[in-house]
Amino acid sequence: MNIGFLLLRLAAGLTMAAHGSQKLFGWFGGYGLNGTAGFMEQLGFVPGRRQAAAAGLTELGGGLLLALGFLTPLAGAMVGAVMLVAAVSVHVKNGFFMTAGGFEYNLVLGTAALSLAFTGPGAISLDAALGLHLAGLAWGIAAVVVALVGGGAQLAQRHRPSAAGNRGNLADAQHRDMPHSGAARA
Repeated sequence: MNIGFLLLRLAAGLTMAAHGSQKLFGWFGGYGLNGTAGFMEQLGFVPGRRQAAAAGLTELGGGLLLALGFLTPLAGAMVGAVMLVAAVSVHVKNGFFMTAGGFEYNLVLGTAALSLAFTGPGAISLDAALGLHLAGLAWGIAAVVVALVGGGAQLAQRHRPSAAGNRGNLADAQHRDMPHSGAARA
């Protein structure tokens, strides 16, 4: 069972961390902070550079915490929040399946991360090595609440972009079909 938790944490956590590094550093085919900032502004998240940095840091930090199994409920809440923002701000309008730009990716990563707040990261984790018992119903519910409040607060700050503001924009063209994590799109 502990190997299963480790595999889940590594897959979800390192995937999130990689997406954060796309936004922050332009690694793995990402657009870096400036490219992501332009897209964030088009989505109504201003100022775009600060919002891109926050999204990238949340993905990178939450992903690394999750992969390490350290402060797992916090990691789950961070990943859950950024996936909520991505799903609502970009993907829900496209339906469920990722093939149409839908929210299935966001749902799976966010749910996997939040699930670990309920189950715990397993014995092969920093939480276990440090004797931190941060798992169970209360920790899981707390992580879900923090994810909902954090993601909701981010979405509440969003300024709806006008249709005229999106026409002919280079950043929009660059990001429209970009394989992405939620936060780059959120």
